[in-house]
Formats: sequence, C-alpha cells, structure tokens
Amino acid sequence: MSRAQTILKEVPVHEAIGLRLAHDLTRIIPGEFKGRLFTKGHVITEADIPSLLDIGKEHIYIMELGDDELHEDDAAQRMAIALAGEGLTLSEPHEGKVSLKSQMLGLAQVDPVIVEAINNLGEIALATVKTHSVVQKGRPLAATRVIPLTVPKAKVEEVERLVAEYRDTRQGLAPLRVLPFRKFRVGLLTTGGEVFTGRIQDKFGPAVRAKLEAFGSEVVEQRFAPDDRQIIVKEIHYLLEQRYDMILVTGGMSVDPDDRTPGAIKASGADIVSYGTPMLPGSMLLMGYLNDVPIMGLPGCVMHDPYTSFDVLLPRILAGQTIVREDIVRMGYGGLNNG
Repeated sequence: MSRAQTILKEVPVHEAIGLRLAHDLTRIIPGEFKGRLFTKGHVITEADIPSLLDIGKEHIYIMELGDDELHEDDAAQRMAIALAGEGLTLSEPHEGKVSLKSQMLGLAQVDPVIVEAINNLGEIALATVKTHSVVQKGRPLAATRVIPLTVPKAKVEEVERLVAEYRDTRQGLAPLRVLPFRKFRVGLLTTGGEVFTGRIQDKFGPAVRAKLEAFGSEVVEQRFAPDDRQIIVKEIHYLLEQRYDMILVTGGMSVDPDDRTPGAIKASGADIVSYGTPMLPGSMLLMGYLNDVPIMGLPGCVMHDPYTSFDVLLPRILAGQTIVREDIVRMGYGGLNNG
C-alpha cells in the first residue's frame, strides 16, 4: 500500500540503536566549530549515544517518506542539478541546502525571473548573487534550500519544468551559469597637458593596469596626448591600428572647456552608446565602439574610487558581452555607491 504522507517517528535516543537518522545532526561549539556530527541515513550505534546526548538529543526522528514527498537533501539536490549551467559545480547536500559554486573567476549570469518564479512556489528557496557579479573560483553563485524537512515532489518537479522550458527557449542555456573572462590586450591613451608635459605624475595608468590585471588582461601600450582634439583623435586611430581588443582613454571627461576627450572619441568615428551613466561615482564615463572595438572614456574617479561605473562595465566587456544603451540605463538602480 502506498503512503501519501511522510511519517516522522520520535524515538528515545537509547532505543534508536540500529535505526537510521531522518536528517543531518549538527554540532556547535561556539567560536570553535560548527558542522555535521551525523549525516542523514546514519545508522545509530551504541557508541553514538554519548555524542547525541552531548548535543542535547534525548530523542531523534526516524522518517518514513510518503510516496509523493522528498527529503530536504534530495529535493535541494534535484533543484540544483536542474538549474546548474556552464562553469558551475555542486556541493554535497547538507541540511537541505546545495551550493552551486563557480569553477573559475568569471561573470555571473542569473535570470531574476526564474529566481522569483521558484521562490514563489513556497517551501523551497533559491538564493543567488546579482547577475553580472564577479564570482571568484570556488565561491557560490547560488544555493538551493528546502525549508521543511520534507517537501512535495510536485514542487521540485515544477522547478524542473520551469528550468526545462527556459532552456528550450534559449538554445539550452541554463538560468544560472558563469562566463569566463577573456584575456584582453588593451591600448591606453592618457590625455591632459599637465601629464603630457610632466608637470604631474600619471596616476591613471597604474590604476587601470591593476584593474585589468585582476581579470587576467593587460595594458600592452600606454600613450600620452595633450588636450588637443586632433592629436587625441590621431592617437586613438593609432591604437586602433595596433588591433588592441579594447581602447581606454583617460582624462578630460568633464564639461570644462579644456576637456576634449568626449568630442575626440566621437570624432574618431566611434559609435557612442552613452556619454554619461546614472551611477555615482562614474557618471561622466563614455561607452562606445570603434569598428566593433570597445572604447571607453574614463573619468577621474577611476583613479581613486574602488568601485565606479568602469568596474561595472569592465567585467561584462571582458566576458565578451556587448554593452547597449539599455545596460547603461539599468545602472541607475543600485547605482549610488556610498562607500
């Protein structure tokens, strides 16, 4: 006879010898240790009794699953398997949770619509980083979680259906995945008469180099130009001829009369996606493409602020994405960095 519902039996710990645990049991020593003492399915032995009593378990649960229900670990694992795409690996289930970890330094791709649809089902949870976040190798991009000890199979099957439908309409792409960063060879042009003449030391170059090197790319060549539109245009064309993967132009991005960079980038023939972003700091950044090569005009904040509009767009470009006007517009939501 089939059983519709899961039965949990509470058994005194001294009578549990030979029985299987219904769920993981955690041991916590404040400030020292937190982890699994026994895993789900462990067969209790007489030698286990003192350890169980040490964590306050005078009774334990023995579970007999209903035919239409799943244990929390099994449910979390099935959801994680369905969701995982390129660049992700799964942790072992633990207390109803499975982490989806990045196999590389890369760019997170997360569809918020799927995340919301899954979380709307109730009793199950999917937590993720924000899409386009930079994820380090071995760090979680997402985690599936089951709230109760058991969950109806139908809920997990609905997750699997939603994800299968998503993949079918997107050439097999998963709603959770990681894009690897490409190694870009970058040409850097630093403008400004004060740097060109040597009156002040260039601080843009080291800052930009450090940001690129953090992603495995490099500034191959740095050139300098005064605040002269024609010279800046000439230098941009020179960098284009060197076939660099990206051109970065620093300095002269404000509306001051002496700042020539935005006009020079446009005069070079670049298609301007946006001059200005709804993000602070970094509102004066220019994003464009010159013969399909990304070209950016970087405002002064890139030298000294740890996170600007440049730090938002750079990883996406290095992951092979093309920036469009809609991407810039969306930067306003969450675009105020008070740090």
